[in-house]
Amino acid sequence: MKTVRITGPRRCELAEKPDPVIRRDYVLLKVEVAPMCNEYLAYRDQVYLERNRPDSLGHEMAGVVVDAPEGASVRPGDRVVALCGYPCGRCELCRRGYYSHCARTEDPLEVCKSESGECGFAQYAVKPHWLCVKVPDGMPLEHAAMACCGLGPTFGVMQRMGVEAFHTVLITGLGAVGLGGVVNARFRGATVIGVARTPYRARLARELGCDVVLDPREGNVRERIMALTGGGVDFAIDCSGQPDYQRLCLDVVGRLGAVGFLAEPGELTVHVNDDLVQKGVTLMGSLDVNLNDASRLLHMIGRIPDQIDRFVTHRFPLGRIAEAFELQSRYECGKVVLYPWR
Repeated sequence: MKTVRITGPRRCELAEKPDPVIRRDYVLLKVEVAPMCNEYLAYRDQVYLERNRPDSLGHEMAGVVVDAPEGASVRPGDRVVALCGYPCGRCELCRRGYYSHCARTEDPLEVCKSESGECGFAQYAVKPHWLCVKVPDGMPLEHAAMACCGLGPTFGVMQRMGVEAFHTVLITGLGAVGLGGVVNARFRGATVIGVARTPYRARLARELGCDVVLDPREGNVRERIMALTGGGVDFAIDCSGQPDYQRLCLDVVGRLGAVGFLAEPGELTVHVNDDLVQKGVTLMGSLDVNLNDASRLLHMIGRIPDQIDRFVTHRFPLGRIAEAFELQSRYECGKVVLYPWR
């Protein structure tokens, strides 16, 4: 099968790997849609996050089940979105649906005794059957694939926070995850304030429903947010991992509010008394949608097809992945998707 390999800074190529094999409770997927996330950092900067390796890229996918063991929750021919990661499926967190916080993650290649199948930028992949969520009839796989990092992380943290129509939400880091947060917050009826440096993404955030987009280069962002809200936002969500943005979230959240950090990198000094105790603020880390909410997320996606089409700004065949990486590196896109079979 075709897959992708990074060969150096800003260099990548298609590569051939053996088709995957499955064992135990894993199923074989034909990957029809592979959304792109933070892999461009490996291409551009040689920074490998999550499960990325030079020859193993991509953790989002939707496709068709090709093979499945007896007793699996999905069968050959089912259209599914495969949620991210390879959690154990047996610990308490997995049983409660918080698979993304599993501390006993598996190596799918070891489980399946396979030379391939652990990544999304490929024509086939393997996944535990219970992480494969059936896609509703009539929903494009491209739309369903947004239930991964496009919409899943911010949907998950907003569920935990209890975001609703009476709330104001600040979202910092308006990349693909943060823009998905705008979609989620607007669906819930909340007022949304975004912070973005890139004109392209500021414009796209407004098109997706962001009420106010502030440019931090213009200064006084804290003061402007406090003036807009009359005392602070109800919830603040950082999708950048940048300390300046994380600090902003803590500074402008109102009393008894909540702050969610979604991105992996970054270090921040938190003043426990002033930031949390005196204000009664809840600070939480979050990664993805709870498994029990996945069908609810897909239902939401089915109700806003036009907004999803605006969110997905670019589409590439797998062979043009270098163009896609360069586009992401310029920050002139929303969500970008690959098609491994085109």
